[in-house]
Amino acid sequence: MMNEKEVVVITGASAGLGRAIAQEFARHGARVALIAREEERLQSAKKEIEESGGEALIFPADVADFDQLERAAAEVEQQWGAIDVWVNNAMVSVLSPVWEMQPDEYRRVTEVTYLGQVYGTMVALNRMKPRNRGSIVLVGSALAYRGIPLQSAYCAAKHAIQGFYDSLRAELLHEKSDVKVTMVQLPGMNTPQFDWTRNRMPNKMRPMGKIYQPEVAARTVYYAAHNPDREFKVGFPTLQAILGNKLLPLVGDWVLAKQGFQGQQSDVPEQPGRPDNLYEPVKGDYGAHGRFDEQAHDVSVVGWLGRHQAVPVAATVLIGLVLGGLLLRR
Repeated sequence: MMNEKEVVVITGASAGLGRAIAQEFARHGARVALIAREEERLQSAKKEIEESGGEALIFPADVADFDQLERAAAEVEQQWGAIDVWVNNAMVSVLSPVWEMQPDEYRRVTEVTYLGQVYGTMVALNRMKPRNRGSIVLVGSALAYRGIPLQSAYCAAKHAIQGFYDSLRAELLHEKSDVKVTMVQLPGMNTPQFDWTRNRMPNKMRPMGKIYQPEVAARTVYYAAHNPDREFKVGFPTLQAILGNKLLPLVGDWVLAKQGFQGQQSDVPEQPGRPDNLYEPVKGDYGAHGRFDEQAHDVSVVGWLGRHQAVPVAATVLIGLVLGGLLLRR
């Protein structure tokens, strides 16, 4: 029996993109289960949803621990019924050259950013596959296709998610399963992650290139959960990075070698010893947005076209008809 209201689980949901995704689902009437490590921030996100008329549950948990995710999922279903949508969003990173990275930092980024999505997917599949319904969204990045300097651990994790997703999608198609899985590739987002990511560079972090508000990506994540095509891209820089790496990877190497270091740093010096969230969450009530509101864009044409695919199809057909008519007149 279907839930009266859609039941959605979101990891990394206490701040940043995850918080914006939770707000987007709640705005559409879904019951939203929020998973993250920092309980105070989870409470704030829950209150925000409830004040807007939505319903939320919170689960302080580390996505690197499969058992914690399993317990959260079991409690969600005990209270609300079957999970309809699972969104894998949690991540951590380190801004550092490879030669300054520590082995445990690679391990931790891999456990959270890659295995956190694998574990979340497994927990969701354990429930969705026997019912033969449900939707799983993996939150990716342009960096799943094109690695950039100073983020080797994060880029490798996103590459790994892409490979995991390809395998899983083929397996579900092989079984003719009605469980749907999709992946959303993102550009630089205006989220608080740039104030709590571990940083070995002299200046404060910033997103590289054009910056988008988290709500831009949240709209596509919501759409992807209900229209699970193979892949969705948000932002022209994402499309540019993916296509550029396929066509001219050597040019990408050269451009990123020249621009990738300075492009990920602001002009403001980093605070020595600043707390980071690699192993423990940084305290504070961070919302969905970071400190780049004045620079961030509210709309992505690429994302909009992905959600309105009939428009480019219709335009292509119209252009074809016009060209065909011109040729027939000759």
